[in-house]
Amino acid sequence: MKKGLVFGKFMPLHKGHLALIQFALRNCDHLTIIPCYTNKEPISGVIRLDWIRTSLENIDNITIVPFEYDELLLPNTSVTSRNVSKLWAAAFKELAPATDIIFTSEPYGEYVAEYMGIQHRLFDQEKKVVPISASRLRQQPFKYWDFLPLTVQPWFVKKICLIGTESTGKSSLAVKLASHFNTNYVPEMGREIVEVTNNCTYDDLLRIASLHAKKILDKLSGANKLLFVDTDVNITASYSKFLFNKELKTEEWIEDANHFDLYLFLEPDCEYVQDGTRLSVEGRNKLSEHHKKFFQSKGIKFISIGGDWENRFIEACKIIEETFAPLS
Repeated sequence: MKKGLVFGKFMPLHKGHLALIQFALRNCDHLTIIPCYTNKEPISGVIRLDWIRTSLENIDNITIVPFEYDELLLPNTSVTSRNVSKLWAAAFKELAPATDIIFTSEPYGEYVAEYMGIQHRLFDQEKKVVPISASRLRQQPFKYWDFLPLTVQPWFVKKICLIGTESTGKSSLAVKLASHFNTNYVPEMGREIVEVTNNCTYDDLLRIASLHAKKILDKLSGANKLLFVDTDVNITASYSKFLFNKELKTEEWIEDANHFDLYLFLEPDCEYVQDGTRLSVEGRNKLSEHHKKFFQSKGIKFISIGGDWENRFIEACKIIEETFAPLS
């Protein structure tokens, strides 16, 4: 049985890495993959390890050996160096003993193999098979989006939250923006649980926060670069203070799901539509100011958008394109 080895940071995992792994699998009987990481890197080792396991979960002849290393002992560089390669080779011999062949896309792979006393097979060093690198993906993920596996894309999705009081067009704008940018959106969950605002209870708000967070996590999968979300947990918390003068206490995972890259606050200077479930005009305007002060007290920055429905859409598109350029 020929035992192979692939190692790397996989920061992020991309289709070039997967092509290397497939090449290795065609040329050995069992493959050990060593994801190498430190606690100082922008993408945690836990996340990268999950990407690899999820992407390769249907392959049997693979062993994944996570390796958290100390940069003071093992140089953190991709420069080809005999001295550096010798140190890493010693580490790999301990992590994957009885390895027969190592597969890389880098010249230093030859040195590592030499110090391990095994064979080396070079794959796509000039990046012609899969023309991408992890550094380019980190710098411009949207430009190289198609080189990211589906398991990795959600990490790079930019989340945009539409906030504001009732009857300011959040729901319709979320749908329209998602259609324009060919991606997913998350509707607000309030009406799924409470039909009339004045009938809302504190426990209803807790259920709304949980259901909404689950929807955000669900819709991240398959989102195309952007995800539009109608309201967030802070709006729910603001309702709690507005209606009950009570702080909304939610679980940590809900807070984590509600981290956004951009907030757009929809001002109430538009047509008011009373559908029989909403606050009065006066209540709506009072709630708008309450929401705004709540976000300011939390130190959450937002951009205000006003005007008629079409102007809101045009302004939102402009802000999004300027904030996240280039989108392609």
